[in-house]
Amino acid sequence: MSHLTVSATAARLVSCAQLTRADLSRMHHLLSEHFDRVTSEQFQRDTAEKNWVLLIERSERLVGFSTILAYETSFDGEPYSVIYSGDTIVAPEAWNAPTLPRAWIESIAKLRESYPRGPFLWMLITSGFRTYRFLPLFWRDSYPRFDLSTPPGCQQLIDRLAAERFGRQYDPATGVVRFKNPQRLRRALVEIPVGRIEDPHVAFFAARNPGYAAGDELVCLTELAPSNLTAAGRRMTEAIPQW
Repeated sequence: MSHLTVSATAARLVSCAQLTRADLSRMHHLLSEHFDRVTSEQFQRDTAEKNWVLLIERSERLVGFSTILAYETSFDGEPYSVIYSGDTIVAPEAWNAPTLPRAWIESIAKLRESYPRGPFLWMLITSGFRTYRFLPLFWRDSYPRFDLSTPPGCQQLIDRLAAERFGRQYDPATGVVRFKNPQRLRRALVEIPVGRIEDPHVAFFAARNPGYAAGDELVCLTELAPSNLTAAGRRMTEAIPQW
């Protein structure tokens, strides 16, 4: 277990095998406050498929978390190491704190030590524009995006990883995962505020994933490499030795 402290919040990277019943209960409660139709059984099943979780706490109160599946695979005979983000939520009170992105980047840098083979990829699925917005904020090349077509090789890799993880729930024609029992962000969180749709990244997300309010998840991919960091990403990682 690794402890990271940022501002008034603290982050813990924990093996899912080390999660206590209290941890799981707090996580499920927080997720249920922000998503509809989150049953305890589904939450526990989804968490059991991951191997790491990043817990964000403020005064020992859980204000956010992100589950992670780190694994190795291959494509066209070449090895790849993959970080797949599962359930991710941050309470509105902590939206403006840099804890989650900074701690998440530090955590995946640590995980790279255990998954050193091939390019290090982040596969993110998201039904929320705020989560999607993290990609172009911190990573120079991430796909899909509004200003560049996804390179054919990258699209093939996205299709392979998504099909490998989600089977027929993934539609390669749209790049979207439609779960049989989707989790839906509550109305106050899923609605795009007036003015935000003018952001070209947000507008692209809404157009590319028109069913986001119903829980449809857009599959995204980027390479987790120092050379792929934006200026904001470099500022976020300047105090992280692994980067």
